[in-house]
Amino acid sequence: MNTGPNPSSRAELLCAGTVFLAALLLYSWTLAPTVTLTDSGELIVVAYGLGVAHPPGVPLWALLAHLASLVPLGNVAVRINFSSALFAAVASAMLTLVVAELMITASYLAASKRRKKGAQRSKKAEDLGVGRLFVLAPALGAGLLMTFSRTLWSYATITEVYALNTLLILVIFFLMLRWRRGIVADRRRMGMTMDAGQITSATTIHDTLLYAAALTFGVALGVHHVTVALILPALGVMVYRTEGLRFFTSRRLIYAALISIGALATVYAYLPLAASHSPVINWGNPRSLQEIWWHITGRQYQVFLSFTPKIMGEQFVEFCRMVLREFGFSWLPLPLALAFAGFASAFRRDRTTFWLLLFIVIADLAYALSYEIAEDKDAYYLPTFISIAIAAGLGIRWLIQLAVSKSMPIGRPSWVAAIAVLLTSATALTANWPFNNRRHYFIAHDYVQNLFSTIEPNGLLLTLDWQIASPMFYAQEVEQRRRDAKIVDINLLRRSWYFDYLRHAYPGLIERSREKIDVFVENLKEWERDPGAFAKNQTLTQKISVAFEEMIQSIVTNENRLAPVYITRDLLFADTVNGELTRWLTQNYQLVPQGLVFNLAGDQSFHDSPDLRLQTRGLADGTLRFEKDDVVNLKVLPVYTSMLINRGRYLALFNQHERASAAFSQALALDPGLAPAQQGLAESTAKLRNR
Repeated sequence: MNTGPNPSSRAELLCAGTVFLAALLLYSWTLAPTVTLTDSGELIVVAYGLGVAHPPGVPLWALLAHLASLVPLGNVAVRINFSSALFAAVASAMLTLVVAELMITASYLAASKRRKKGAQRSKKAEDLGVGRLFVLAPALGAGLLMTFSRTLWSYATITEVYALNTLLILVIFFLMLRWRRGIVADRRRMGMTMDAGQITSATTIHDTLLYAAALTFGVALGVHHVTVALILPALGVMVYRTEGLRFFTSRRLIYAALISIGALATVYAYLPLAASHSPVINWGNPRSLQEIWWHITGRQYQVFLSFTPKIMGEQFVEFCRMVLREFGFSWLPLPLALAFAGFASAFRRDRTTFWLLLFIVIADLAYALSYEIAEDKDAYYLPTFISIAIAAGLGIRWLIQLAVSKSMPIGRPSWVAAIAVLLTSATALTANWPFNNRRHYFIAHDYVQNLFSTIEPNGLLLTLDWQIASPMFYAQEVEQRRRDAKIVDINLLRRSWYFDYLRHAYPGLIERSREKIDVFVENLKEWERDPGAFAKNQTLTQKISVAFEEMIQSIVTNENRLAPVYITRDLLFADTVNGELTRWLTQNYQLVPQGLVFNLAGDQSFHDSPDLRLQTRGLADGTLRFEKDDVVNLKVLPVYTSMLINRGRYLALFNQHERASAAFSQALALDPGLAPAQQGLAESTAKLRNR
């Protein structure tokens, strides 16, 4: 085995290129054809119009996605979805190069140890092919494993920021590991003949890579800065073990820090520049230094941080479930076993790599386990998943080493490498394909279309459902569909910037309720400046709550004179935040189920409406698969089934049993185990028989 010389960089690039092409083909084939759920709609509108996204604003992603939106191929959603595929494919290739760097550095360290011990290498160990196998097989295996991983693949097929975020993290790792490799190689080559001062001078010639990593780090903070910042402890450990404490007292650290800060400031300068042009979505309207700081630090999301043992324990259980399915079947954790072997091997052979990977996991989990959110939580574990994929590559190297040390026939190490790479890749691909193939994903598109089919011209829809509000942004602002329909997110009404959007989208609505809206917005801006004052003063809290209720009542009353007003079912879930609104709605209006919403009727008589044929492609027909914790199962499917049941009950109440039976049957087609639908269908069927 030739562990000394560096295997051909051409072979490394060939491996990375192979992974890139495989990933790009896979992600392109499974790409979502239109807007998807959660943040996709909002982000597309932000990128398309160079706006400001929800905190932290993701300025770098917005700029790059905007360029993608200009490509004249397909609809705007597909263009930006494809940018995610491209970022993720390059990220997988970069992970391949990262593992190759680790393998080459490990070979230098191993050669140095052998020289110190005076060890003799056997003829078999001199085989150049096996030496290359030690580098290329782990790199290829890890790259493909990351390609087929559940989380990266899922974000590679939709509009989201996490594919770019993963790419930038891996670029930082690659540059830092190449920097380390250069230093290790120099010390191996010249350490015995040069004094300490000369060695230090020699190692600084590699600092161009260090500063490039610092620049990338600063730029990467302009995407999802939390997960990028979490890799800093691991990088610090690697630098310390490479250069010692002297680095942290040198100008090199200051230069690197200044480069990162400069890149960070340059990227985030986008926020006030974009806000100054009043884009369609201008979340937070970050123009002043204080507003920019609030936006970057995500002040509105800090309420989700909880360091209580109970919450962190629950989050850890959820993480364990995610990691078991990340790289394959939960009942066949082969990649995780390889990763465990890789960690153990790194501890014995390259302690710096061990601590690097371990600190990535520790820092990531320390934050993510304390952050309690429902959607895209898996993205916060991407640094950990990266670490596991790299460790699995080290595990493949351990298998090859095992084959060599057991004095197997000459061709056996290559067979071991091939089997390990193919088996881990095939396991991940087979397990994750059903959940990540979004080629026929029309859930969000159909959700919006079904709502549009119900809402009459100039109608108003009030909702708390982000799965409605976000794709509606895309439908109305990019595709220019149903601009007459007024879609108002009640949660966003508690953000002053949202009223700028409403003035742009529905100026008539703002004008008709201007008096009450102006009073509430004035109170709202006071709260945004100093929420602590409201928390301590019950009078102020009561004042803003009353202003909010009066504003909603004014909007509903005034719009109902012009056209029907609708609400989604979540407004009926009385809670401490919206309880008064729920009571007012139920006391003053009859809630008439129509399609996926309730129509607010001013009397108690029967209000007939056509029975809609709901589009439910992929929702429950078996063409798409979803985990139990997927937003489709948690939030979208229950809306369809519960509203069909409500529709059936309403029709049955007015003796429309044939139509009621059809509604109950539709609900059962989506979820055959629904007891309320079964009961309603049985009762309506019995009534029809007894006529």
